[in-house]
Amino acid sequence: MSTGRPPRAAYRRFLAIPTRWMDNDSYGHVNNVTYYSYFDTAVNEHLIREGGHDIALAPVIGLVAETSCAFHAPLSFPETVDAGLVVTRLGRSSVAYRIGLFRRGEDEPAATGRFVHVWVDRATRRPAEVPPRVRAALAPLVDAEEA
Repeated sequence: MSTGRPPRAAYRRFLAIPTRWMDNDSYGHVNNVTYYSYFDTAVNEHLIREGGHDIALAPVIGLVAETSCAFHAPLSFPETVDAGLVVTRLGRSSVAYRIGLFRRGEDEPAATGRFVHVWVDRATRRPAEVPPRVRAALAPLVDAEEA
């Protein structure tokens, strides 16, 4: 399912993200850069809440190595976006995610994105293994068809 617009059922976890007035641009819809903020929020909320990742003190951290977004339909304020998350690759030191941004109640995404973390030692910035607790939190999100 790496091409096209995977529907809501293709995602393993969802996070409700309310749009904010400041998210809209002068054209009356969520500005393109804000979509990347939603991606970052969906991924990191899962890592922190389910993986116990301490973003301030963990000796191994995930750095964003790649992002992309395909815009399919506009989002705007006020509405709640359901950010769907699935892991498309869980490697030794990297993780690739697919994120779908959905309007409440809609099956087709308004946007789809790719987000890649490379895990590194905080001090040296050299590649490191995905921490065990984080790996355990990500494993249920892996899409076997893509991994």
